[in-house]
Amino acid sequence: MSPRSAIAAGVLCLSLSSPALAQQEAAIEAMQDYLMFAEETAGIILPQQIDQTVFENALFVDTRSAAQHAEATIPGAIHIEWREVLDRIDEIPEDRMTILFCNTGARSSQATFALRVAGRTNVVVMQSGFDGWQRDAAYHP
Repeated sequence: MSPRSAIAAGVLCLSLSSPALAQQEAAIEAMQDYLMFAEETAGIILPQQIDQTVFENALFVDTRSAAQHAEATIPGAIHIEWREVLDRIDEIPEDRMTILFCNTGARSSQATFALRVAGRTNVVVMQSGFDGWQRDAAYHP
């Protein structure tokens, strides 16, 4: 083996055993484990299911931008943009239902998935988002 080939092989071996690769593999494994055992509707709530009891006992997390949150939100909702949920996971309780929402459910579903993979089984996404809540929620304060 030429010295050049040996160096290339060494670099390849080092890169394959890098901590970043190990972290990526662990993240993929965690997501695969979640997907294999999650029920199809796990982590989802419909606005029609949000009656007064659910509303009064759940924490709502608005995952939209600060400007959208300031313009209008569900009363009592806290604001954590969807990309920040893992950085701010300590602000999300583990002991009660937590409902994440955005305008339509697209961004909040990504945040919910990340939190559920991180072990937060009490976190759900509101399908159809804030728009759906305004239109279809079983209860509005």
